[in-house]
Amino acid sequence: MPGHSPDFGAPLRVEFTAKATAERLRDGLTVEDVIESIVNANAIKKVLRSRSTARRRAVEYLYVIESPTFTGTWVYTKGTIRRKGAQETFYVFISSKLAI
Repeated sequence: MPGHSPDFGAPLRVEFTAKATAERLRDGLTVEDVIESIVNANAIKKVLRSRSTARRRAVEYLYVIESPTFTGTWVYTKGTIRRKGAQETFYVFISSKLAI
């Protein structure tokens, strides 16, 4: 992934924005559904360079993941990885059911 070397030995830490939480609840998804989808992903579908003026760093990458939960529900997730000290967190900006 551009601009990032994830620590695969670290536990997965995920936080949701208010918008992502509202979308998740609207679509009847649980936090576990979204995390299952992220864990089940065999690849990141797309990496986008953020153009937001509100971003925390000069360059921030957004990762788009489309993958199923363990029960087969496809989930679309967009987020970024941010680091606070030694802790990496995947911040979910969008999370919703994917129409197949």
